[in-house]
Amino acid sequence: MEKIQHRIVQVNGINMHVAEIGSGLPILFLHGFPELWYSWRHQLLSLSARGYRAIAPDLRGYGDTDAHPSASNYSAFHIVGDLVSLLDLLGLDRIFLVGHDWGAVIAWYFCLFRPDRIKALVNLSVEFHPRNPKRKPLASMRARFGDDYYICRFQEPEVEEEFARVDTAILIKKFLTSRKPGLFRLSKEVGFRGSGHKPIPIPTWLSEDDVNYYANKYNQTGFTGGLNYYRAMDLNWELTVSWTGEQVKVPVKFIVGDLDPTYNTPGSREYIHNGGFKRDVPFLQEVVIMEGVAHFLNQEKPEEVSQHIYDFIQKFSNI
Repeated sequence: MEKIQHRIVQVNGINMHVAEIGSGLPILFLHGFPELWYSWRHQLLSLSARGYRAIAPDLRGYGDTDAHPSASNYSAFHIVGDLVSLLDLLGLDRIFLVGHDWGAVIAWYFCLFRPDRIKALVNLSVEFHPRNPKRKPLASMRARFGDDYYICRFQEPEVEEEFARVDTAILIKKFLTSRKPGLFRLSKEVGFRGSGHKPIPIPTWLSEDDVNYYANKYNQTGFTGGLNYYRAMDLNWELTVSWTGEQVKVPVKFIVGDLDPTYNTPGSREYIHNGGFKRDVPFLQEVVIMEGVAHFLNQEKPEEVSQHIYDFIQKFSNI
């Protein structure tokens, strides 16, 4: 880990923290919520050891990267703009892209907006969601899953106050160690204190040091930056009307755990396996379902995920 280099660079009008190791063809790793560049620590070491240049920024609003308070500054165009600006600063024309959770969502947008910059994509957990021209995403979610669905609850400003009433390390443990494949709901009555004061066992793939790394960063920054990605979902819908019906046209490998709530969201399995996914992502080449694995698969199964990434991108390393 001490070989990973860290620096702050100026991109798209913000200061961005970037972790980087290795030389060779570049791989850009995009983290999700509530994570940081740190969630890719295993892949940075593994892929750099195999001859790649592994790059993992803290995305806008996270960690040591600047955070705007307003959700209007977190559109997909802002985030992808940050990343294109980063590639330009680093002198990188085309890259391999790897995303997880919100990082996967941003990766889909990146491939829609600038496919010329992507050699191939490996996305984890979140499949492509084509734009529904008839209804905004939040209205759709409220109608299908109710107001207690976590994305709907994350729209409310009181959520930060709820987070603040729970020790940050406990909050991080609850997120990272959850293995409930059903819909994640957050009732106002229970909030994040639902499990009371019972200790949360840490799995073998996570350490107290790992939890504390996340907790210390979030204690400094709060969670608003990460929550703003959810709060900009309807804005993204409005801004991307010109991409309605557009396909993702880069080579793609998709990996998800069978215990992941995203995979178990009503309609997701059917979309992934019954032709919808391949219709919208015509160069989808591989779908991997990891058995007994939950949402944070790049940390839960780091060696397997790193191998999956390597096996796919090396096919395109001479292009």
